[in-house]
Amino acid sequence: MGAEPVSAAFPLPDDRSGPPGSVVSRPGPGGLPDSGDRHLVVLVDAPSVLERRLIDRWLTANRPLNGRTVETVPAEGGELAARLTRGDNPLLVPVRLVWEPSSETEPTKPLLRVLDAVTRRSWLRDRARAARAQQERTDRQRHRVVVGRPATVRELLVRHRRERMSTETADFVRFVTQQANLALDRAERSVLGNRSKVPREVADQIVGGAAFAREVRRLAQETGEPEEQVAAEAEKALQGLVAAMDPTAVDMFSGVLRPMHERAWEVHADTSGLEPLRALNAEHALVFLPSHRSYTDPFVLAEVLRANDFPRNHVLGGNNLRIWGLESLARRSGIIFIRRSFGKDSVYKAMVREYFSWLAAKRFNLEWYMEGGRTRTGKLRPPKYGLLSDVAHAVETRRTSDVFLVPVSITHDQLQEVHQMAAEQMGGAKTPEGVRWLAGYARAQRRRVGSLHVAFGEPLSLRQALSAAGDPALERHPDELDPEIGDSPARRLALQKTAFEVFVRINRVTPVTPIAMAALALLGVRDRALTLSQVRRVVEPVLDYVEARKLPHTGIGSLRTNGGVAEALLALRQEKVVTAYTEGTEPVFSIEPGHHIVAAFYRNSAIHHFVNRAIVELSVLEVDDADDGREALAAGFTHALALRDLLKYEFFFPDKETFRAELADELTLIDPDWTEVGRPVARTKEVLLASKFLCAHRVLRSFVDAQWLLAQRLAAWDVGTAVVDDELFDDCLAVGRQLLLQGRLHGPEALSRELFASALRLAGNRGLVTLPDDPTPEVLTGLATRRQEFADEIRAVVGRVVRIDETDARNRQESTGVRP
Repeated sequence: MGAEPVSAAFPLPDDRSGPPGSVVSRPGPGGLPDSGDRHLVVLVDAPSVLERRLIDRWLTANRPLNGRTVETVPAEGGELAARLTRGDNPLLVPVRLVWEPSSETEPTKPLLRVLDAVTRRSWLRDRARAARAQQERTDRQRHRVVVGRPATVRELLVRHRRERMSTETADFVRFVTQQANLALDRAERSVLGNRSKVPREVADQIVGGAAFAREVRRLAQETGEPEEQVAAEAEKALQGLVAAMDPTAVDMFSGVLRPMHERAWEVHADTSGLEPLRALNAEHALVFLPSHRSYTDPFVLAEVLRANDFPRNHVLGGNNLRIWGLESLARRSGIIFIRRSFGKDSVYKAMVREYFSWLAAKRFNLEWYMEGGRTRTGKLRPPKYGLLSDVAHAVETRRTSDVFLVPVSITHDQLQEVHQMAAEQMGGAKTPEGVRWLAGYARAQRRRVGSLHVAFGEPLSLRQALSAAGDPALERHPDELDPEIGDSPARRLALQKTAFEVFVRINRVTPVTPIAMAALALLGVRDRALTLSQVRRVVEPVLDYVEARKLPHTGIGSLRTNGGVAEALLALRQEKVVTAYTEGTEPVFSIEPGHHIVAAFYRNSAIHHFVNRAIVELSVLEVDDADDGREALAAGFTHALALRDLLKYEFFFPDKETFRAELADELTLIDPDWTEVGRPVARTKEVLLASKFLCAHRVLRSFVDAQWLLAQRLAAWDVGTAVVDDELFDDCLAVGRQLLLQGRLHGPEALSRELFASALRLAGNRGLVTLPDDPTPEVLTGLATRRQEFADEIRAVVGRVVRIDETDARNRQESTGVRP
């Protein structure tokens, strides 16, 4: 694309060919801009003979009013190079023919479309356009010529030297072609909409930029390798990263994979949050950060955004999803395949940062799943914020003024892959991705499952979030941002706080579903079966709470009727989560044996809405009845903070002040009079224990049981032997099954490797896992003591949960007839 350099350095042209201010940026009458006294050169972007002929016809009909002759040259190649080296300063105006979407059905050529998407062979493009031209004879509005923003040669040359740090003619010609294409892309979107926004020649633009040259010099100094070798390695890494974006390939990729979700779910999207995003996207790049429950999540979100005229996101996917036969098409559809780990490869890591910085600066949107994989428990997994660090680098180094993070909640009423994920939690092997796996997965998605809900949370300014969290990199000049600052504990903490805030905002817009409420009811009564009326009476206080809190939900009011309860239970029964006994006087329902983890998955999709309430319940139990009311309840916040620390690897909490205010609101829902002067704390406790809605056992029991089980097995582990995660988890599963058979464990949903992993992280955070550097007998004895104290602490919390459970069981028996 470009020509051999005519001279080593391209001189700045003399600007005497037109007076200052004579260039305007808007098209004048007839579609071409008024160039004043300056010569007009039209850069024609026409890949086919047909398109060139149509553009020439349009130019003849739209001659400038001043009668000047319009010079035309191709937008790339040798003719453009020859024109740019004349030494004058004409006004360059790019033009392109755009084929408008037809209301009629176009001829179906699936093989040509697939080949065109994958290979980009020009003769196929010409044939496709010739087919469109045939229709144009009967539909005169099938095409339109768009005019890009004009610029003089001198303006472009100044920008080229500033941005590319180059004086080579060939590089300048490439730069002019790139700028013409960008200008035409913007003009084209006025016809086709934002969905057509795609980047072009990304790798060439990055490699030719000054930032790439600076990064290569830095890496060469860091590694001690020659700059030429580092540059070659960096360009190779970049070529492997960059995803092309072709509208035809995007359509084909969506068409191939759409059956994987359109039959299974009816998609409901709350698009009220999209209009603010559209305004933000006009000035800044957006990073969509959805929750992740299914392989189909990226395709569902892409369809929602496409239907609302948002440009295609650049979606990050792991190398494990490079499936033969689809990889090329996926890359041309904006899928960026990235290594799962590249911390020690400084060149690859630098190119990821450069790529993200380029995309952010050009306002192209990104999308990835910060959980690092699909949730196995139904709730959000701990975030991995390495990629967020790479985007933050673009803001910290002033490559872009800001980037906005968009929390997205994707919730499924039911999910066919949950059973496989539950088996993995019990020690089963994960099925590797591949062609055979994809075919089987697609077959499983053919039947209708239920509804899928997409909601967009409040966007978060990355710059403001990092600043509020104390990111030290924002305070440094970009040239001073060395690796030590970029990897400092303070910066890591700022990124962690930012990621947590994104997850808090995802949780706020995640709806409570009827399926989640049905699972919550059945899991709360252990292995007992309930009638429809009993399930309804168990759920009704929860529904009252949801309405009082004004929580987002998806029609849970239907659960106030036996018919609505029956519909939710039938859906769970079809997924083999619930079993029904129908041989007696009326049907009774319970969790299918061996499927408690699956039921917990559905319950956990909404469980975060009830965590603060559960913490308040357990904290009030800790308050001494003899203490003065408001002072004692204020002291209860200390117990709440201890519980918050115990659960910090399971749930996402806001900052402590916000958390304190939220707990006060929860306490007001329980006892509106708790703030009255002189009101005894025993009265508040009495009101709580008499409540129709107690939830600590339903919300926290499986988590604290898993924590206690792991803490007990950790305490039994040889204190002088290094802890091996998998061996410890296997031990927890084995002992847990024994305790379950003995009735000493509440339910099988606690036997989850995912929950054990979170509990182990908590123990590690308290310094109870890694062996000390000086393993003297005294030090090891101290470690053993602290491990046992950890187990005792959690056991005390389990005891309070059991008390809430027993109280709730008595209340249910007295008011609803539901036996404990």
